[in-house]
Amino acid sequence: MNYCNIKKNDVADGEGIRVTLFVSGCTHHCKGCFQPETWNFEYGDPYTVEIEDSIIKAMSGSYTSGLTLLGGEPFEPVNQRTLVGTLRRIKETYPDKNIWAYSGYTLDVDLIPEGGKAHCEVTDEMLSYVDVLVDGEFVLELKDLTLPFRGSSNQRIIDVQKTLKTGEVTEYILRNPRKL
Repeated sequence: MNYCNIKKNDVADGEGIRVTLFVSGCTHHCKGCFQPETWNFEYGDPYTVEIEDSIIKAMSGSYTSGLTLLGGEPFEPVNQRTLVGTLRRIKETYPDKNIWAYSGYTLDVDLIPEGGKAHCEVTDEMLSYVDVLVDGEFVLELKDLTLPFRGSSNQRIIDVQKTLKTGEVTEYILRNPRKL
C-alpha cells in the first residue's frame, strides 16, 4: 500500500485534534473529488513499518483524540489488508483514542459479508476498530459545505460500534456540531 500524506495535528477530519493518514488508491473516481491524484494506487510513498511507528508515536500526546483514515480509499481491499494491522496496534496502544474512517463504500451495502463488493477477509476486523465511519461516495450535485465532516448530503456519519451491536445503521451524534 502507498500513502500520500500524514497530518499530525488535523482538526478538519473528525472531532478533536487528530493524526490523519491519507492512503493511495481509489476505484470510485467521484466527479469533483478534492484529491484525484490519490486514485492511483502507486501515488505517494510506500507505507512501511517505520511510517506506522511514526503514526503511533504522533498519537501519544494527551491532546490527540485519535486517528482518521482518508484517501484515496481506505476500504479498497488491498488497503484494508495493510491498515488492519495499524488499527489493531492503535487500539492496543491507545484504547481510549478513537478511529474515524472516510469511505466511498457504504457500510450496509458494500462492506457486508454477503455480497459486499469491498468486503474481504479482514473487513470485519477492520470495522471492529473503527468508531466513526463517514460513508458514501462524494456526489458533486449534492455538495454542501455547511455539513460538518462530509462533503455531500448523501454521506452519513455512522457510529460503527453501535451499528455492529444492533445490526441497524446508527448515526453518530457529534459532540459539538459546528455550523459553517
